[in-house]
Amino acid sequence: MQSFFLQVNAGTTSWTMPVMMGGMILVFYFFMIRPQAKKAKQQKQFINDLQKGDKIVTIAGIHGKINKVNDDGTIEMETSPGSYIKIERSAISMEWTANVNKVPATK
Repeated sequence: MQSFFLQVNAGTTSWTMPVMMGGMILVFYFFMIRPQAKKAKQQKQFINDLQKGDKIVTIAGIHGKINKVNDDGTIEMETSPGSYIKIERSAISMEWTANVNKVPATK
């Protein structure tokens, strides 16, 4: 029996491999790399724009209000009236009010 399925003409498929690799790279860029870079840029801008009175949530899930923004990269956060925590700016996850206003859908 002849194995004609394994015989491939090298001249006809030489351009398909680079085209497929280029297509895969474009897919990875537009669906994975670009959205992550955009999200990181927005997070950095959010952290740089923080000011006194903003309600925030830390990475650990602690909710509070900014009492003081220090020049050394730290923030004094009020967790409850009279209770303050000093945290790094990089420990802030998101704005608290962004999630408070979302109402879950009911049936």
